[in-house]
Amino acid sequence: MHYHTLEKWQHSHNFVIEDQHQGEKKTLIVLGITFITMIAEIIAGTTFGSMALLADGWHMATHVGAFSITVLTYRYARINAYNPKYTFGTGKVTVLGGFASAIALSVIALITGIESIVRLFQPQEIQFNQAIYVAILGLIVNIASAFLLQEHHHHDHHNDHHDHNLQAAYFHVLADALTSVLAIIALLSAREWGWLWMDSVMGLVATLVIGKWAWGLIGETSTMLLDGTVNQKTKLEIANIIESDADNRIVDLHFWNISENYFSATISLVTHNPQTPEYYKNLLKNIPNLSHILIEVNLCDDENCQ
Repeated sequence: MHYHTLEKWQHSHNFVIEDQHQGEKKTLIVLGITFITMIAEIIAGTTFGSMALLADGWHMATHVGAFSITVLTYRYARINAYNPKYTFGTGKVTVLGGFASAIALSVIALITGIESIVRLFQPQEIQFNQAIYVAILGLIVNIASAFLLQEHHHHDHHNDHHDHNLQAAYFHVLADALTSVLAIIALLSAREWGWLWMDSVMGLVATLVIGKWAWGLIGETSTMLLDGTVNQKTKLEIANIIESDADNRIVDLHFWNISENYFSATISLVTHNPQTPEYYKNLLKNIPNLSHILIEVNLCDDENCQ
């Protein structure tokens, strides 16, 4: 009987930010560049009998897979943004994509580390000029890709707005660019001074750096996926604002990400002077990106609620 007035209390659960559309377009361009480079290197390696070109071509294939995950998660989040089966929308789908890509990055780091250790004890013959050419070509492609994927963060005093899906793709090209730089250094050292061991050492350095990037991204995205509180500072600010008004005391507070840059809070409070839920929501109106709030107000009917 009140259906014609409900819109006043309803709101959208689409928490997919507009910037993600740009991230999808950028990643799609990088996917195309990487795919073309991969095909060219595999064909050239097969035609000219270059194992260096062939190996780098198949290495590029792992990045094509990672970028495909990134593009697919963007599209799934966008297409299902208003799907009612998702309680808080699809804002976390891109977080899941970032987590999956971070796992893939960890696997690449692990394989690189194992291969580097093996080659440290079992050096292999290297075709230096071809390998250097491949490393330079890979570096150029990845520098161009990194510029395309570079995220412009929006800063305020509460949050840095991140797109973890785009960040994961960015880390993939940074990792590849790093390995190319280290490979060039190692190959030049081995060619000029016979330091074959440099190839393995630089591989281990790349493993550590890439592993650190991947671990950090896994930690951040997994916390969001498990509804952990990433932003403790804002959670404390919410509690302080509520408890600074009248004699309110919070008895239960949950604060978590419902997408990468939007938050939800459920608050249960006790007070001698109960107000409407809208009153308490208005107290929190200056908390950035707090987009979904549920308030439970309990009347304190004795003197000991303090």
